Amino acid sequence: MALSVKVLNPPTVWSVPEVFKKIYSHAVQVSDASKTLYISGQFGIGPDGRLPAEFAEQANLAMDNVEALLAASGMTRGNVVKLTYFLTRLSDAPGLGAIRRERWASNEPPAVTAIVVSALARPEYLIEIEAVAAM
Repeated sequence: MALSVKVLNPPTVWSVPEVFKKIYSHAVQVSDASKTLYISGQFGIGPDGRLPAEFAEQANLAMDNVEALLAASGMTRGNVVKLTYFLTRLSDAPGLGAIRRERWASNEPPAVTAIVVSALARPEYLIEIEAVAAM
């Protein structure tokens, strides 16, 4: 059977604002998946171990890492059904939204949770991204 992914944004839940419609769904239903990939939290660290100081660079590297793990499993961003973002500064939330719109916008976006935490595994980490993908 072919994978079936259905985005759920029913009128019985608050309406997703237009600015988020390409990067957020309240829920995603997956049917007939032959493979599910759970990606551990990815930091903005390059393959060479480099950790930039700036949030945007860390966010882009963390997204690169998620995409690399998807590719290693034969998947793409289109297979992502759930994303969780952990930020250490609320002030970075608008920047994250802009980066997501630029890189990961979709007509059927995944379910998303964004959480601001007091710290991640190391004090210099500004973002961590977890993902679940299915095919």
